[in-house]
Amino acid sequence: MSRNDEIATLLEEFADLLDAKGVEYKPSSYRRAAENVREHPNPIEDLADEGEDAVQTIDRVGDAISSKIVEYFETGHIEELDALRDELPVDMAGLTSVEGVGPKTVGTLYEALGVTDLDELEAAARDGEIQEVKGFGAKTEQNILDGIDFARESTGRELLGKARPVADDLLASLSENDAVERAEPAGSMRRWRETVGDIDILVASDDPQSVIDSFVDFELAGDTIEAGEQKASIRVNAMRVDLRVVDPHEYGAALQYFTGSKDHNVHLRNIAIDRGLKMNEYGMFDITAVSDTDDGPRVGERVAGDTEESMYAALDLPLVPPEMREDTGEIEAATDGALPSLLEEGDIRGDLHTHTEWSDGDTTIAEMVAAADERGYEYHVVSDHATGPGMVGGVGVEDDELLEQAEEVRAVSEDADIAVFHGVEANIDAEGGISVADDVLDQLDVVVASPHSALDQDRETATERLVRAMEHPAVDILGHPTGRLINQRPGLPLDYERIAEAAVENDVALELNASPYRLDLNGEALKIAVEAGATIAINTDAHRPAELDHVRYGVHTARRGWVETADVLNARPVEEFRDFVQ
Repeated sequence: MSRNDEIATLLEEFADLLDAKGVEYKPSSYRRAAENVREHPNPIEDLADEGEDAVQTIDRVGDAISSKIVEYFETGHIEELDALRDELPVDMAGLTSVEGVGPKTVGTLYEALGVTDLDELEAAARDGEIQEVKGFGAKTEQNILDGIDFARESTGRELLGKARPVADDLLASLSENDAVERAEPAGSMRRWRETVGDIDILVASDDPQSVIDSFVDFELAGDTIEAGEQKASIRVNAMRVDLRVVDPHEYGAALQYFTGSKDHNVHLRNIAIDRGLKMNEYGMFDITAVSDTDDGPRVGERVAGDTEESMYAALDLPLVPPEMREDTGEIEAATDGALPSLLEEGDIRGDLHTHTEWSDGDTTIAEMVAAADERGYEYHVVSDHATGPGMVGGVGVEDDELLEQAEEVRAVSEDADIAVFHGVEANIDAEGGISVADDVLDQLDVVVASPHSALDQDRETATERLVRAMEHPAVDILGHPTGRLINQRPGLPLDYERIAEAAVENDVALELNASPYRLDLNGEALKIAVEAGATIAINTDAHRPAELDHVRYGVHTARRGWVETADVLNARPVEEFRDFVQ
């Protein structure tokens, strides 16, 4: 448990405010420092206790940033950050959730029009005021207006990738209390939805007060919202966390009930009613049974509820995996004995889409390969960005540099204990062309082709564009097909049936990009893809070793799409993977 995420979020806010004020260079330094603080293996508070020199052992954290981190732990605030907030009193997170609105735009619109939040942004756009600001126009104004509804939908829901680590830390803390018999996340987090409204924790205990005391005393807890006899709520990093403590004999029923989804549970309750049963958070009850008690006849006999499995078994059903509980056919499949054998986290054998310092990654090829080896992978693909549409800031590798990189990949491969493949993440242009020359592509082991530009195309145009890209004989994997960023931009609207059909026809794997900022493809699209017989590649798009751990978000998203181990390219042995890409 650490406060690394809290400090990283502050540094990101610092970067945005500096960016909004037109400060050059510093914002990128703060953002890189934030990334490395968030992923540092040691608690930042421990380093801060040792002083600035200890904080500076974190990569990309220099004198200025380390002094601010120490200042925060000593005083509870950062004076320079407070001053920036006073100078630019805006809802930065809300405003930048609108696609096309970055920190610099926020700063410009605040100075020109006094815009501080989404409501004022919408009003300014509707009144035609934005197009009058220098550097803007009618099209930009309309794009902003079009993006506000999507931004409002995303407001208030946190990325799974930010919420889940908080839940993991909290569960680890609660497990230290002997009064806790069992503890798990519930709600949409347990179903591994891509965003969550809040964090729900369910605990089985005979001593609720002890559990609640541990909960509100959690090291990272901010405000205590409420604390009752069996329920409590706190805030951690601005996220609401709700705790419910139940009798251990009712834990299975409660876990099933509070995991949801609502539609799944309603469907199950209707089945129960048809069988003369009553299903709720306390158990399964046979309402046709009558027993004699000292107080007279008692209607209803509890027949299940200690375990989640027993709740389903009472309906003659196998346990339905939490990720599938959306009432999209899983109950019918369970009834027919046709539930898929879902992919497991340990099934992944290698990562096929990763970056190094050759493009916009933070580390060397050797360091990324070593990290993959430490994870127990059998193989690893180096696939840095190529230059092309959508690549800004000079992060792409030129064609001749790719051939130079091949020599380093070979050298690393010779010393590695796992198989190392040389690839590229090529860019798909607006018409479906590939940004790397054919003669260079022919010399690479793996080609990931991804859209990074023209992400506002209509459904038909976008679909045919990606189909055309998959028809290129060198393309092995279609990377993050929609190009979406969760809560930031919706990405390309696609005809998933057509995409899956083309993937099968051209022996191209469809990527499930496991970055918690993308999770692209989503569960619904994956279900369509595997039903069509398409092959799935679950990749992290890692830019540093710690991001290889994001694979778990990909695996559980795949489970939401009913993906089995056999469907996944990088769950196959290295020789089968090699055969596919060759």
